[in-house]
Amino acid sequence: MYAIRTLIHQPLRLVLTIGGVALCVVLMLFLLSVYQGVADGSVEYVRQNKVDLWVLQRNATNILRGSSILSTGHGSIIREVPGVRIASPVLLLLSGIIKDGQVATLFLTGYDPTTGLGGPPQLVEGRSIQKDDEIVLDKCFAAKFHFKIDDRVRIQDDTLQVVGLSTGTNAFVIQYAFVSIKRAQALIGFPTLVTCYLIKIVEGTDVGSVTAAIHEDLPGVEVYDHETFLRNNTREMESGFLPLLYTVVIIGAIVLTTILSLLLSINILERRKDFAVMKAIGSPSRFLPRLVIQQALLLSSAGCIVALILFFPMVSLIERISPEVSTKSSAEQIVIVLLIVGVMSLISSFISMQRLRRIYPLEAFA
Repeated sequence: MYAIRTLIHQPLRLVLTIGGVALCVVLMLFLLSVYQGVADGSVEYVRQNKVDLWVLQRNATNILRGSSILSTGHGSIIREVPGVRIASPVLLLLSGIIKDGQVATLFLTGYDPTTGLGGPPQLVEGRSIQKDDEIVLDKCFAAKFHFKIDDRVRIQDDTLQVVGLSTGTNAFVIQYAFVSIKRAQALIGFPTLVTCYLIKIVEGTDVGSVTAAIHEDLPGVEVYDHETFLRNNTREMESGFLPLLYTVVIIGAIVLTTILSLLLSINILERRKDFAVMKAIGSPSRFLPRLVIQQALLLSSAGCIVALILFFPMVSLIERISPEVSTKSSAEQIVIVLLIVGVMSLISSFISMQRLRRIYPLEAFA
């Protein structure tokens, strides 16, 4: 009760401190949820297009930040390899869609509609493409630019009809769109260009033997099984995003620790004479340190409660304003952030406790 009384003695300061703590907690929760949304959106395309093998140009390990150039001739050779059942081409390229005079960039994915391999992971509305003049857009991209089913979009000099909206295709900074492989090749102006091939093998065939045969027939390619290729793309996504995430989270934790340390130190200085009296009358040696720890935990707990109240409405508002910001929250993320806040509050209390050593019982009689 004494810890609470010392905190509410300055109500405005208390409110500002709890607000500062809450904002730090919201920042950490938001970053973790954005990271999870980016992590899923960046690799969901690879995860859902589960094939036996991915064939790319040599030295290409992923499709997120790597380039691969193959040709339709590679596909003809791959299809002749014993054990290969389907070799479906995919062409990935950055392209701009014109909407009301504005150009929006998409990760345009050309695939073979007859096999379906390399197409949208999951449709939330409409259907997959069936003709060369059709396109499937990411639902977040469509929401941002107000596209609906049956709308017409312009890419270069071509006009395509929106026939479906997909999910799992939002990589945060860019979104996927899907057209036929022929349309994608026509847009880039190279009718034989391919980024990679998705391979399905005959049931019962050894994957290793098919991989070795492809390498033998096409020494200039890389062949990955699905799990390896998924790990490659996940690692590439993390290498580009995790350092930024860690940096901002560390800054948020430092700010949180600084806010609590300053407030606790100010409280100690303001009640210096009270604490000297307590020492003079023989209060237990652990009483004052425990008081500081209680204050730190009370402030961090109140900040966490306010943050949890604000977080979900704030995320909903941000996603309405910027549909491309895709977030995913979980109980695990919340527990991690609460544990971080608890540790930071203890560190703050330990830093502030150093001032208690400079308070002497004789000051009570000064």
